[in-house]
Amino acid sequence: MPQDDVELEITNVAHGGVFVARFDGRVVFVPDTMPGERIRARITDTTHDRFWRAETLSVIDAAPERQAHLWPAASVEKPPSKRAGGAEFGHIRLDHQRELKRRVIVDALARMAKIDRDVTVEPAGAAVAGVEPESPDGSGWRTRVRLQVAPDGAFGPFASRSHHVVEVDDLPLATERVAESAPFGQRFAGAESIDVVATTGGSAHVLVNDAPVKRGRRTIRPRHRPMLVRERVGDREFQLDARGFWQVHRLAAATLTEAVQSAVDEALFDPRAANLDLYGGVGLLAAAIGDRFGSTVRITSVEGDETATDHAAENLAEWIGANAVTERVERFVTGLAAEASPAERSRFRAATVILDPPRSGAGRAVVDAIAELSPAQVVYVACDPIALARDLATFAGHGYELGSLRAFDLFPNTHHVEAVAMLSR
Repeated sequence: MPQDDVELEITNVAHGGVFVARFDGRVVFVPDTMPGERIRARITDTTHDRFWRAETLSVIDAAPERQAHLWPAASVEKPPSKRAGGAEFGHIRLDHQRELKRRVIVDALARMAKIDRDVTVEPAGAAVAGVEPESPDGSGWRTRVRLQVAPDGAFGPFASRSHHVVEVDDLPLATERVAESAPFGQRFAGAESIDVVATTGGSAHVLVNDAPVKRGRRTIRPRHRPMLVRERVGDREFQLDARGFWQVHRLAAATLTEAVQSAVDEALFDPRAANLDLYGGVGLLAAAIGDRFGSTVRITSVEGDETATDHAAENLAEWIGANAVTERVERFVTGLAAEASPAERSRFRAATVILDPPRSGAGRAVVDAIAELSPAQVVYVACDPIALARDLATFAGHGYELGSLRAFDLFPNTHHVEAVAMLSR
């Protein structure tokens, strides 16, 4: 069956930037299309019992929401093996992209958490005063771009679901500073990837990431010298390593600061409690809590990356009660749940927990441990709807109910979407 060309009617959107069709009684996941279209596709993967995968070859009947792709390098006009990845919704009008993302969130909550809740996907920065609004087509927002390097030294994104590097000469999702700093035409033979980073202060950096080295059975990843950069959110400045984690959209840090501050129920917040900022990075969301509730706030930011924690300690230095801890979050919270004294448990019961896990979510062990500590409220920042819904279901099993829920389009022209949920006992 692989390599057979078929006609498919697209009926729905699925998580992960793919869409749903049926063929020969099977669900088929296919990218580069949208509901309401009829396409010519090639079946590429029949190895799964429950679904197949296909690739779009051409559009027979287009949906009214289809537009010329924002990034010609990623257009359906290109052969699938030469289509640049990273802008998988660029052929869809921006308003309809947000409608599709809304459907994914609503479906995930209903299927995995048995929660019937609608949500509006808000533009980045919509509720933040004094910021330059996003572009009408969702371009020009990426402040950080990682580009893969091919064996011949050429660079670009991978094609979708492959490790084939597609060489490009433009980056329409990137900010102007990033796009003009990208070293188009140069070669980086021997490197694994390059990062192009532009800060809110205007500085730009091209960072070459060396390829790992094989030594017998061991793979040794090179260590790169840290490069200190500074990012500004409102009136506050954060220091971090240029290769370290920071929100990619130029308005994302300000958007999430406002969203987390708004999500916290003031009636449940105790500044003297054992408040936690888990997966805290360089302290962005801990600072958001400090800025809203003042200098008496006690909050511990926990992050597994030692360099990020060092920066968090500096970024949170003005709050006497703020602390930055380097430890895996799962180990930290399970240790607390197992060893906390009665007095400590009392402080945790009054606490607010900020939870900003990676795309895979917090997971059962972390959620169980948090629930064992029984904090007054949890503010969950999620970059994956499926992981969010799964963790909300686990929280619900411990008696936590979903309060407010907001969603943000921090990744226009891609399938990714951010959500901020508040839960309380």
